[in-house]
Amino acid sequence: MELDDNFKQLIKELGTAINESLAESDKISEVMGRIRSAGYDLFLVLEVTIGFNKRGATNVVHRQKISPDEHSAAEFHLTSDDAQFLRELKISVDEGLR
Repeated sequence: MELDDNFKQLIKELGTAINESLAESDKISEVMGRIRSAGYDLFLVLEVTIGFNKRGATNVVHRQKISPDEHSAAEFHLTSDDAQFLRELKISVDEGLR
């Protein structure tokens, strides 16, 4: 199935929205902070596969993977309060992130 440019853009936007939601999740950040506080280095890699079919088309489901090179990285802003909180958790803060 050939995907039109508009649909490709929508899939890209969905990937960006998923990435930003994860990056902004307080719960994910809190749990990752606890894991780091327990003495572990941690990185998170997720793969998303989207199944879709055009309404009115045959019953074939198409899949599209969203990989890191297909969407831009989420923008990350670290405030001084964020940095202080991380330091209290014994997480070092790269000053270049601020």
